[in-house]
Amino acid sequence: MTAHPAPSAPPVPQATTPAHEPRREDCPWCGSARLRNRLRTGDLRQYKPGSFTVDECRDCGHTFQNPRLTFEGLALYHRTVHGAPRDVAADTLLALRGSRLRHRSAARAMLRFGEPESWLDVGTGHARFPATAREFFPYTSFDGLDRTPRVVRARSADRVEEAHVGRLTDPRISSPLRARYDVVSMLHHLEGIPDPRAELHAALEVLRPGGHLLIETLNPRSVYAALLGRWWLAYDQPRHLHLLPPHNLRAELEAAGCTIALLDHRPVHIPHDLAGATALALSHALPAPDTPWRAIPPPMTHQHLREALLRAGVPLVALAAVADHLIAPLTRRTRFANTYRLIAKKPGQLRAVVPPPVP
Repeated sequence: MTAHPAPSAPPVPQATTPAHEPRREDCPWCGSARLRNRLRTGDLRQYKPGSFTVDECRDCGHTFQNPRLTFEGLALYHRTVHGAPRDVAADTLLALRGSRLRHRSAARAMLRFGEPESWLDVGTGHARFPATAREFFPYTSFDGLDRTPRVVRARSADRVEEAHVGRLTDPRISSPLRARYDVVSMLHHLEGIPDPRAELHAALEVLRPGGHLLIETLNPRSVYAALLGRWWLAYDQPRHLHLLPPHNLRAELEAAGCTIALLDHRPVHIPHDLAGATALALSHALPAPDTPWRAIPPPMTHQHLREALLRAGVPLVALAAVADHLIAPLTRRTRFANTYRLIAKKPGQLRAVVPPPVP
């Protein structure tokens, strides 16, 4: 294997400092200075260079990347680099969060509130959730917002009626959408947002009085987080900036005058904790993979050995996945649950709506 020539190497961060903001000495949620370190890790899924720290507030439990990536740093670590290795098993397990089954569950949770006229899905990506939700709400107008042009392609595929590219906290986007929607959804969106509190209030601004905010997000209070440490798949450093405990999210919305219609973790727990930890730990116990930003590639023998051992480890990951699903009926009802769903109603009165038929 020949070395990758330096002039044509893809742009990747060579040090964490330029891509990071200054380190915080206080909690970005409550302002407390009582912080404790949860973990220090590298990029376990995409093998990009850098070291990342996750801290937790001892007072409110808010868990956050510290120092936090800048917008430019986030773009670097989200960017797909040609020739970069990927942890296929971990990526497959993470994809469970956006499965059709889970999208149907989220849409079904909104049935009891009637059929909305308009719905904005924030962080929609390819808008697969609006496409699924339309099965339950055929007369609702679905729009999508995403920081990437994927949402424009989703509009071309008729998954959404309007596509907005950018961030909800940008006044150029939020101002024209003010009080326009009956429902705003954020499914696994708040984890990657630099300022989740500002994002929540921006979502309330685009809701009509009496409208509903639907949120699904990861639970940093999951027992799995403490047991598995850096191998807990949900940490997903450096792409996740904030993990919000349920009581913090509830208190913030109630302080804004909202009524909490639902707060539950049972229907949204994702049974992939043991399998994810097994896949990550196995991958990093083996010889390091080749990457485009290595000055000297590893010997071919190391790469062949790595590929052989990864294939040999597939049954181990599969066995852990079976264990995840077998114990899921118990874990989803206990503090092991890794995800929760919250539905909040904005103050005010929404016009009368007719409940849609259940498919």
